[in-house]
Amino acid sequence: MEGYILDWANLLLRWLHVITAIAWIGSSFYFVWLDNSLTRPIDTGLKDKGVDGELWAVHGGGFYNPQKYLTAPKSLPENLHWFYWESYSTWMSGFALLVVLYLFNASTFLIDKNVYDMSPGAAVGFAVTYLIVGWVVYDAICRIFGKSDRTVGILVAVYVAVAAFVACHIFAGRAAFLLTGAMIATIMSANVLFWIIPGQRKVVAALKAGQPVDPIHGKRGKQRSVHNTYFTLPVLFAMLSNHYSMTYAAKNNWLVLIMVMLAGVMIRQFFILKHKGKINIAWPAAGVACLGLVAFLIAPQPRPQVAKSADGDAAATAVSFVKVQEIMNTRCVQCHAEQPKMMPTAAKGIKLDSADGIKSHAQLIYQQAVQQKAMPLGNVTQITDDERALLGQWFEGGAKTTN
Repeated sequence: MEGYILDWANLLLRWLHVITAIAWIGSSFYFVWLDNSLTRPIDTGLKDKGVDGELWAVHGGGFYNPQKYLTAPKSLPENLHWFYWESYSTWMSGFALLVVLYLFNASTFLIDKNVYDMSPGAAVGFAVTYLIVGWVVYDAICRIFGKSDRTVGILVAVYVAVAAFVACHIFAGRAAFLLTGAMIATIMSANVLFWIIPGQRKVVAALKAGQPVDPIHGKRGKQRSVHNTYFTLPVLFAMLSNHYSMTYAAKNNWLVLIMVMLAGVMIRQFFILKHKGKINIAWPAAGVACLGLVAFLIAPQPRPQVAKSADGDAAATAVSFVKVQEIMNTRCVQCHAEQPKMMPTAAKGIKLDSADGIKSHAQLIYQQAVQQKAMPLGNVTQITDDERALLGQWFEGGAKTTN
């Protein structure tokens, strides 16, 4: 029953997280596009009201005319909408999902003893610290070097690269990718919580009190908002990467993570410039080239052809299914069984404690354990290369369950 409840918690939290993330990213992308697409008003009435930019758009059968004031309208409306719950809800649901999936199962999902041997408690402590330190360092960079956007951009990029390298040398690859994405997402939400919204509140308070508005609040909020839009695609990749072991299980997975995130930044740069009417195809071309290079570098090496016997049958058919079952019982059923020992229920519903179960999942076993070497997670059960090779020979020989 505990496993069933956790599965529902996982499902509902993941659903909530995706919904709120769509709302946050959608509004963020929209306002970045809007801000870069505004044109100076021609109407003198708009200029007199303090409108600095406007846009005419059509959507859903209606016409819209959003306007941006240089500071604020002369009288603030009572129904002023604030965009912040999208950010907070995304972070809170994401952190709750991290707790349910990773922190509660640290020994399985956070730790790879071949990367760094530590206790589950230490892994949880490192994970939480990683998120906090990410914000502290980023915020310090912005505070100290905030007057130069270029300097801040370079230093933040260097820090994210270093953080990715560190994560991939402490945590299991899958967790390292996800935690790096969570660290950046924490920075994004903290930008909203500690800088963007407080700055806007100070501006509104000054206007209501009839006091002059300090422009520094708008400048800081704008800088952090721009950072957030560049962070978006790297975060999305990091969050989706746990479904693609070819990335996080690669030999130099830290470099894969950095290069794909860099590709995301370059592609996002193209769209930001495009909103301003500047088409520079070099940015997406460089991003695609970067992705292509990663795909080439981590491509699985061709396996040597299986030797043929005198009658033409593959020698792999000689692999005893008893040996395959022994590997399953020693390395796999801890998580993939009717009653697994390391999890409350069979991981992904896959059960390998019977001949029928092994046969029906032969293709998946070959893909995950032999080709990509993504399973067992973190190689917690210490499967050997010889055992992986034997499983490969068994599958290539027809995945027979009779000896």
